[in-house]
Order: sequence, then C-alpha cells, then structure tokens
Amino acid sequence: MRRFQSIHGRLFLIFLFSMLGLLLIVSLVYYQRASEQVRDKVGVIAEKNISQTVGLFELMLKGYDSVTKSLNSNNELMHLLQQKTGPGAVGAAAAVNQERQITDILAAIFYSRSDIVGIHVIASTGKVYSFDRSIGASTRGYEGTDWFAELQQSRGDMRWLGVFPQAPMSGGIDSPVFAFGRQLFELSTMKSAGYVLIETEEDPILSALSNASIGPGSSVVIRDPSGRIIVQTKPEGDPEAEALPTDWPGRLKQGQVAVRERKDALLTASWIGTANWTVIGVTPKRDLKLELKQTQRFLLTVIVLLVMAATVLATFVSRSFSSPFKRLIQQMKQVELGNFHGQVRVHSYQELNVLVGSFNRMVRQMDDLIEREKLSSISEKNAQLQALQSQVNPHFLFNTLDMIYWMLDERENDRLGRIILALSRIFRYSSDWEEASRVPLRLELEQLRHYLTIIETRLGGRVRTVIEVEERWLGTRVPKMILQPIVENAVKYGLEPLSRPGELRIYSVEAGCSLSIVVEDNGIGMDADTLARLRQALAVADDRRAAPQQEDAAGRRGVGLANVHRRIVLMFGEAYGLTVDSEPGRGTVITVSFPKPGGEGGIQ
Repeated sequence: MRRFQSIHGRLFLIFLFSMLGLLLIVSLVYYQRASEQVRDKVGVIAEKNISQTVGLFELMLKGYDSVTKSLNSNNELMHLLQQKTGPGAVGAAAAVNQERQITDILAAIFYSRSDIVGIHVIASTGKVYSFDRSIGASTRGYEGTDWFAELQQSRGDMRWLGVFPQAPMSGGIDSPVFAFGRQLFELSTMKSAGYVLIETEEDPILSALSNASIGPGSSVVIRDPSGRIIVQTKPEGDPEAEALPTDWPGRLKQGQVAVRERKDALLTASWIGTANWTVIGVTPKRDLKLELKQTQRFLLTVIVLLVMAATVLATFVSRSFSSPFKRLIQQMKQVELGNFHGQVRVHSYQELNVLVGSFNRMVRQMDDLIEREKLSSISEKNAQLQALQSQVNPHFLFNTLDMIYWMLDERENDRLGRIILALSRIFRYSSDWEEASRVPLRLELEQLRHYLTIIETRLGGRVRTVIEVEERWLGTRVPKMILQPIVENAVKYGLEPLSRPGELRIYSVEAGCSLSIVVEDNGIGMDADTLARLRQALAVADDRRAAPQQEDAAGRRGVGLANVHRRIVLMFGEAYGLTVDSEPGRGTVITVSFPKPGGEGGIQ
C-alpha cells in the first residue's frame, strides 16, 4: 500500500480507475444489447424448428396412413380375409394356401418401406397373419391389451398408438417401436374384415423430434389431447417433461406456433393435425446462454486489451509527472548505501533543479571525506590480509581480498568490519588444535557461520544459507574442520557458476545408530563422469599410495573432501564418512555420517 501513497501511485490509480469505470459502463450496455438480440434470435430459431418438425411429422404420418389404406383398398386381401375354408384335408390345404397368399400381400407392403418392423392383420375370425423381422418367433397375444381395445374403437380411421418399449405383437422384437393401425372394412359391403397393426422403427420419430432441439439440453415432447406423453427425446421421468403445464398451449390451429417463456426454460408448441398431437419443445435457459458465449469471449478479449492499454497509458502519464522525484529518491538511497559517485541530472521545475543541485554538492563533499579516510586505513587492512595469506586457502583469500578492496571502494565500512571479524575467528579456530581433534558440533557450526558470512557478502546475496540442525545434537563431538571444506566446494563449484540465486541447506538427519549432517545445494551439479571420479577418490581415500593421485582422480571439485572422509573413517570406522549424490542442473547433496552420542560405537 505504501507505493500508492506516492505521486506516481496516486496519479496512476486515478487515471486507471477513471478509464476502467468508463470501460465497465460501455461493456455493460453492449452486453445487455447483445443479450437481447441473442434472445430474439433464439426465439425465432425455436419457432422455425418447431414448425419444420411439425411439417416432417405430417409427411411421415401421411406416409404411414397411405400404407394402411393400401391394405384396406386391396380387394384380394379383403376377399381372402372373409373367405372360409371347409373341413377335412381339402379345407386344410385351402387354409394353408389362403395364409400363404395373405402373407405374400403383407410381404409386398413390408418391403415397400425400410422402416417397417412388422405388419400384423387380425381377421374377424381371430386368426392372425403376420410378416415381421423376427425369424421363427411367435406373435404376442393381443386380447385384453389397451392398444387392441383402441383399434376396436376405430371405424376405419387411423389410430396412432405411440411408441412402445418393445413390439406389441412381433415376438422377437424387443427394441422400441412406433405402432399404429386401423379397422379394415370391405369397401363394397362396409363389413369389418379385421384389424391391421403396423410396427415401425422408433429412429425416424426421434430424428424428426431432434430437429426441434436448439441445444444439447433441449427436449421435445409429443402429447395427445388427453395430455398423455406419446414420445419424448429424453428418458421417461425427465423432470422438464413432467413439469410441463397441462393446460398449455390449448387448442392450436394448423401452422400456429405458441411461445411461452418460463423462469428456467423457453417453451414452443405446435399442432400436428394428422394425429391430433401437440409437439412441445423445451429449451433450458442454460442452452440459451450458450449462444452468448461467443459474444462474451469477444467482449472479454476487448476488455482485456483495453485494460492493458489503460494500464500502459496510466503508467506513462503518471510516470511523466513523478519521474524527476523518483530519480532524486533513488540517488538518495544509493548515497544511503554508500555509493557517492552518482549524480542526479534533472531538468524540470526550477525549485526541483535547485534542490537537486544542492544534493549533488553535498554528495561530492562526502565523497572527498571518505576518500581521505580510505587512504589512511588501507595500509592497516593490507597488513591484516598479508598475515592471513599464509594460513588461508590462496584462492579463498584472493577472492576475500578482492571483495574487501571493492567494498572499501564502495564505502561499505560496516560490512567490512563484520567480514574481518569473521575472518579472524576462522583463523583462530583453524589454528587452535591444543584441546583435541574433536569439538562440539555447536563450535563447528559457529565456525561455518563465520565462513558463510564472508561467502554471502562476497557473492552479493546470490547465495542463501539455511542451517537446520536440531538443538539436541549441538553437543555432539565431531572431528574438527569437517564442514568448511564441504561447504567451500559446494559454493565454489556448485553455486558460484549459477546465473540465478542459489540456496545452501545444512541440516541433520537421524538414521538408526548414525547421525548425519547433510550439505545440499541447488547449484549446477555434476555430470556422471565427474561424480564417478569423485566417488572413486573417496573410496581410495584411506589408501596412502593413492594420496598423491587424489586431486587428479577426483578433479578440482574433490579438493579437501577425500581428506575429510579419510579422517572420519580412521576415527569411527568404514561404516561412516562422506557420500555424494548429484544431478546436472539440480544440485549436489553431500552427507557426512558419524555415530550418534551414546549409541553403539557412539561418540563419547
């Protein structure tokens, strides 16, 4: 929040929120108008689809009606149905011939349309003649069924029976069928000759219904005048179909489309005159919103682009006002950090130019004073460095001296004091071997912290160090100077070459009778060949004959590691020492293990 208390922050917020408010108003108006247009468009499409569906049903039902009429107008069929056969063998042969002739007529009608599943004629005598897709299956009984009772009520008019889950008469057909039929009359005498039942595939019905759907969630229902559902696109028990109002849409005219908008759906309805059915389409509001998605995506894209443009413009305008003040503040912070070489160059308002000129003169005077102080103390620092030269690793000392020189140049006197203090304690710790070759782990970690103070300062914050050793292990006595060589290798060969900030973790791990100190870095790691050479150097570290070849075998990365490993092995046995794991690009993990205090073979 502090950044928005500046001139730049406040100007940025005022300009940005003004533009975003205007953008929000325009977007809401545009979206509201687009939503109304989409709703109108969807309503027109729904009416058009329901009208087309009614037209398809009219054509399909008229085709089915013509099939039954062709049977009723077939004089030969009417004659055969009323023909009676005598008793005996002659009568039986005549009956077989009669059934074959009727079956041939039914077969001709059956093969005239590909969607017919079965044709069944029930003669007035009760004899059933069938031709269907089932092979060798007997017909189902018809007496006492609702559909046969409805056919009996027919006076030559078509009876549309609806969709059945299985064929009402064809015994081998268990799939859903659409059934219809009528009573047959001999045209010359108008005497009933029987009844015809035709079963057709359900797919043409559902295909015609699907034409009325607008979206994936839409459903279409056909109801008869009593409100009974004849067929629907969704399974029985669908809540949307059952929730339809029974008194809507009422009596419609041919070609008329009724539209009703509910809270959760859009309803459209039309009348099928041929069957006296009503087709009702139910389109949920969530499907209507699908039509708005393209508009929403377009509007969202435009809003994102305008927000980005508004942010850039607000940044430019606010920065043009606040830039002179910001440059002055930045240079003041540099002076606070010890950089006295910078000069603020601002050509702005007269009052600000006077302030900047006074600041530049003050900085030059402070720089002169610090330069004289540096000349008087540099000889003393050089003498201290020369004293350390004989006892500290030459590469490390060179880097430290180089860092001290640049820190002096940048006037970082406080940090220099901490580094020299850490260096002196390192020197004192490494040269004091009077007590013993073992020290408490606490002292070893303190020594390591002094070393890391120098390393973190030299690398300018590029390395972050985390030490997580449990308090209960700090009194454990360990070999002296075992951690610094490991950390030095990790920094020099793993973390320094990184182009990004690195992390060094030092933590304790308890495993059985051993205690391990793990040094883990996320540096550049080692390839397989280098890792193999280093492990080989550790394996032969206790062989005196291999000592002169140690550096060549392990490479420069192994300097000091084999020596630490050998000291631990000689002190505690071959079960303890150093293990190394590394992966290129992921970092290196070095584990130092030794016995736990008080355990078997433990440290006393």
